[in-house]
Amino acid sequence: MKETICTAFGLVGGFFAGLFGGWDAAMLSLLIFMGVDYVTGIIVAATGKSPKGKLSSKIGLKGLAKKCVILLLVLVAARLDLTLGTSYIRDGVCIAFLCNELISILENAGLMGIPLPAALKNAVDL
Repeated sequence: MKETICTAFGLVGGFFAGLFGGWDAAMLSLLIFMGVDYVTGIIVAATGKSPKGKLSSKIGLKGLAKKCVILLLVLVAARLDLTLGTSYIRDGVCIAFLCNELISILENAGLMGIPLPAALKNAVDL
């Protein structure tokens, strides 16, 4: 039974990794940044320091929906790379969204009261 479950997860994981252009540093980093952004957003909301208010399933669902659309855009970029015979469109999309997630993580850290260097505070408008 254990082997069957592991095989099923491996097949599904391999299928999705293939769809998204492989499991590389860009994809792993994007997923990690998305997870960190979501968790820090929950912490900010739970502590009442969010400008949007307290914890809200509606706001949380909206955040998850945005992250799903980001992944769909990475999927489209990976398919474009495959169609055009290139290897940089998906990486560019991943890097762009990595930067966006990093800004959001820094904003959340600033809202939590974590001291940030002045240059970062000015960059993210805290």
